Amino acid sequence: MKNITVAITGASGSIYAQRLLHYLDESDAVGCVNLLLSPLGVTVIREELDLPLAGTKAADVELLLGRPSEKIKLLPVKDVGATIASGSYPSDGMIIVPCSMGTLGHIAAGISRDLIHRAADVSLKERRKLILVVRETPFNSIHLENMLRVERAGALVMPAAPGFYHKPQTITELVDHLVFRMLAHLDVPHPKDTVWPGRRHELQE
Repeated sequence: MKNITVAITGASGSIYAQRLLHYLDESDAVGCVNLLLSPLGVTVIREELDLPLAGTKAADVELLLGRPSEKIKLLPVKDVGATIASGSYPSDGMIIVPCSMGTLGHIAAGISRDLIHRAADVSLKERRKLILVVRETPFNSIHLENMLRVERAGALVMPAAPGFYHKPQTITELVDHLVFRMLAHLDVPHPKDTVWPGRRHELQE
């Protein structure tokens, strides 16, 4: 049973996090999800998803999922003494979705000012999976250099750029395309709807 950390920071794309949590909560392969919400992440969720999150209450999990969850645990983002702040705590991976450029910058510089930064730093130093679903456009040279820096340190940089080859008909289908890629990189089983089947060549006489 996998132990996953999910962090939501202040960039557009909170629906990606919401859908990811939905699938992690439903997965039989996942036993625990430690959830972190940055203050600006909460602000973006309120704006984009119209959810009155407090950012510090267990009820926030139910608001995000639309149902109660025994698997997802909200941790105080300022509690740098929490379990996930230590490399001795067993973890199968961490994903920051969406990952703001400010959060990326802190991680790239090795500066830990909250539990999100610290947990990411721990993931890197322990050689554990760290996925950063970065969201900004266009990227400036500082953003690009920071992405290269964290990639060289062992993180996986996954821009919030879904594909269209599966011909999505709804926003949810479009979002899920990228979410399924996240699940794949977390080694969590997922629906195969968006797996590329290869080109369909027609025989010509």
